[in-house]
Amino acid sequence: MTRPAFAIVASLALFGCRHQETGPAASGSAPLATSNGGPAVLDEMDPRTPVPLLPMMANHQKQNMRDHLIAVQEIVQGLATNDFEAIEKAAKRIGYSDEMGQMCTHMGAGAPGFTEQSLRFHRTADGIAEAARGKQRANVLRELAATLQTCTGCHAVWKQRVVDDVAWRQVTAAHPTKEK
Repeated sequence: MTRPAFAIVASLALFGCRHQETGPAASGSAPLATSNGGPAVLDEMDPRTPVPLLPMMANHQKQNMRDHLIAVQEIVQGLATNDFEAIEKAAKRIGYSDEMGQMCTHMGAGAPGFTEQSLRFHRTADGIAEAARGKQRANVLRELAATLQTCTGCHAVWKQRVVDDVAWRQVTAAHPTKEK
C-alpha cells in the first residue's frame, strides 16, 4: 500500500471510530440484520452442514454444549488433583443415556447423519468414566482426547440453523426418524 493510500485509510479509521452511534445499536439492542448482511452473510460464508432447529431447541443445544465444556473442565481439574471420583461424575454427564439418545435423535431429525455423530460423542465419553473407575490416569487422558476429537469433528461439520415451525415440519417430514 502506498503512503498516501495508507494515510487515507488510517485517517478514515481514526475519525470513523469517533462517530457517535444513534438508534438501536447505541441503545444496546442491535438489529439482527445490518447493511452488510449480518447473520445471513455469515451463514452463507460458513460451509458447514446446517442442523435445522426451532429456537427453543437451538437454545437448549447451546446450553448442553456449555455444560459439556464445564464437564470437560471438571475432568481436567480431576486429573490435576487425581480425583477419579470427580472425573467419573463429570464424564457421566456427557456420556450416553437413553434420555441423551432421545434428545440427540430429536435434535438431528432434520439433518441426516447428525444424530449418529452426536451419539458417537456421548458413547466415546463413556470411556472416560470407565477409565476413571479403574483409576487409570493415562487411559482417562486417552479417552478424553478421543472424546474431544469427536467434539471438534462434529463442530467442523455441523452448524445450527434456526427455523420456524413450518420449516421444521417440512424438513423433519423429509427425513423421518425412529422417534416419529
